[in-house]
Amino acid sequence: MSEQSPAGEARDPDALPEYAERVLEVAERIPPGRVMTYGDVAEWLEEGGPRQVGRVMALYGGAVPWWRVVRSDGVLLPGHELRALAHYRAESTPLKQAGRSAAGHVPRLDMRRARWDGGAGAEGHI
Repeated sequence: MSEQSPAGEARDPDALPEYAERVLEVAERIPPGRVMTYGDVAEWLEEGGPRQVGRVMALYGGAVPWWRVVRSDGVLLPGHELRALAHYRAESTPLKQAGRSAAGHVPRLDMRRARWDGGAGAEGHI
């Protein structure tokens, strides 16, 4: 038995959930060198919360600039720090030098300077 949409039409089993598509569209809009937090993305969409955005990014974010959707404290994504750091350096994303006590001396994002509010070129909410 195939899945049916509410309108009775067959649904594409490979299609992304609508919320995931919207989250990924926001991630693609973030300019190089800037970031949005998981909560910022949820607020931009006026739906969900940081955990829902994080889940979407974990499941589907590999095809978009995932390194631009970040934790609010500026800590780089655990397990992906070096890959993300390479992107941040290539895009000149503002960073704060890590203290000696920081694990691996990996810098953090300078959230005050790197955070993007969706303005300057954004075309309204998705």
